[in-house]
Amino acid sequence: MQKRILVVDDEPNIRKVLRAHLRRGGYLVEEAEDGRQALAWLNQEAFDLVISDLRMPGLDGMSLLARCREDFPGLPVILITAHGTVDSAVEAIKLGAHDYITKPFDQDELQKVILGAIRVEERGRAKFVGAAKDRGQHGMIGSSASMRQVFDLIGRVAASPTTVLVTGESGTGKELVARALHDASGRRDGPFVQVNCGAIPEALFESELFGHERGAFTGAVSARPGRFELAHGGTLFLDEVGELPRDMQVKLLRVLQDRTFDRVGGVRSQTVDVRVVAATNRDLQKDVSAGVFREDLFYRLNVVPIRLPPLRDRPEDIPPLVEYFIERFNKRLGRSVRSVRAEAMAALCTAPWRGNIRELENVLERAVLLAPGTTLGLDDLLGFAPEPGHAPEPEEVGGLGLKEYVRVYTARIERARIQKALTDANGNVTHASKRLEISRKSLQMKMKEYGLRDEREGEPEEP
Repeated sequence: MQKRILVVDDEPNIRKVLRAHLRRGGYLVEEAEDGRQALAWLNQEAFDLVISDLRMPGLDGMSLLARCREDFPGLPVILITAHGTVDSAVEAIKLGAHDYITKPFDQDELQKVILGAIRVEERGRAKFVGAAKDRGQHGMIGSSASMRQVFDLIGRVAASPTTVLVTGESGTGKELVARALHDASGRRDGPFVQVNCGAIPEALFESELFGHERGAFTGAVSARPGRFELAHGGTLFLDEVGELPRDMQVKLLRVLQDRTFDRVGGVRSQTVDVRVVAATNRDLQKDVSAGVFREDLFYRLNVVPIRLPPLRDRPEDIPPLVEYFIERFNKRLGRSVRSVRAEAMAALCTAPWRGNIRELENVLERAVLLAPGTTLGLDDLLGFAPEPGHAPEPEEVGGLGLKEYVRVYTARIERARIQKALTDANGNVTHASKRLEISRKSLQMKMKEYGLRDEREGEPEEP
């Protein structure tokens, strides 16, 4: 699917140059001559990226950035600046802009920055925040035992400057954990700067992280701060840290140890106050054993490990996620889906979800966009193959509205999970509560709620 980019600049010639370049790159382009016109576009259409001039009459680029951060979270913004206003552009990055480009444009640099922003947008589209806040903690949806453990860890370590390593499969929401750690810390008013280590060409790693001085290499026409420098006083999120080249691992280790670094071509070391959160979907311990990741760096990153569970291991969280995504896409796409058929919800709850929340989001976006009516059935889940052998009972809950259906189906999943834990524990409530990672008292209350106590009457509860 072609990506849509909104170009915002009060100079027609700049818009013309950008439009021509972007269309040659295969992008769909719309234009706005100021920030107010840009907001009108954004409120009517969905875009993947905004490229905006920093200085414009009326609503300028900085104000537009602030509105995008508030009203369109996850939408990357690239700012255009003249050489004399680079300091303002750097400040904008600290406030949430993805990056900046300077006039006149270097086409290779422009393409690199755009590709990086598009990748950030693609990876960030599964952010389940905003309306979901009442269903979980830290802006994340989840009431399962495994997610409660994640929330507890975030709450316990957020205020410290300790380095955190977030692990989990692709699409589980590792960036959300990094943002939650930042937002719950004393650094919340400082910058949150993200680096996707898997998207940076190896030759540019050092410059991207630590910056460079003018003339440090071919094409370095001006000095440029690196991401560590931009994150001073805040949080630096190193996503896909397992992709770091071996020689860069040594330099990262130095920064983590003594908080100093050198710009490329620089002659003076600089000191930064940065809290580092790293994330990876790789098994770094295996990479250490294989000799592709430094052991000393691994232990420096892995001070506090937070592991995100795959979606298939917390099926009780799927119905509220489905509800949230449907509400979100109804608003975004101008649709009016109100319910999900039982067989469709059953398929969603039993799917393996190898792409996790990102895959679930994509399935539901297609379904909401293309559904002919107000109810989603199996046929509306295009490109989605449900697990065989599931036998839902549509006649029991098929007529319920979405919110009531989510409540009923969540209770059904929870009851089945408790029943299986009790069976696996031979009816021992203490052992079953440990399997479910809840207290014995909580399990007894759930058993009473779901009528499981009578079913298991006479069976042993203690060893």
